[in-house]
Amino acid sequence: MTNAPKHPTDQDPANELASDQSAIDPRDFRNALGTYATGVTIITAVGADGKPYGLTCNSFASVSLNPPLVLWSLGMFSQGLSVFQNASHFAVNVLGASQQGLASKFAKSSEEKFADVKWTPGLGGAPLLADSVANFQCRAANRYYGGDHVIFLGAVEAYSYNRREPLLFAHGGYGRFVGPDDASVSKP
Repeated sequence: MTNAPKHPTDQDPANELASDQSAIDPRDFRNALGTYATGVTIITAVGADGKPYGLTCNSFASVSLNPPLVLWSLGMFSQGLSVFQNASHFAVNVLGASQQGLASKFAKSSEEKFADVKWTPGLGGAPLLADSVANFQCRAANRYYGGDHVIFLGAVEAYSYNRREPLLFAHGGYGRFVGPDDASVSKP
């Protein structure tokens, strides 16, 4: 662990798209990224066969307020990639602190992810998961290829949210937000 730059200044980043060209150690880079706490989402869509599909994702981010745009990314070799590439809509379901089990369930490869999960169809049939802190119903606006991932850009056509506590992910594990008003925080 060091604060020294890990990126040689004489190397063109455009040539780093192939993994064997990067001077950065992938495992150490992942560890560094893990210091950034993110929310936890389940991205959902409906396949061409009409079946619901979903996966746990923490790469969700807002892009624009006007027009309302969001993005998320999925690995190029993910089992569900073709479902999302062909879906007209997807939903981003932001999970609450009590939904860690759901996050773990959708993080694993399984044909039964939706068994015993309460949901309703949203725009384009994309599942909206019950008790989510928020959901964003998106029209698939565009896709971009970046390294070993596909970046999905969504035009938000509907959304809802509540004031429940979100589930967070950092350092390879789930956690909770501790706000300045929480009793567990020491105040000066």
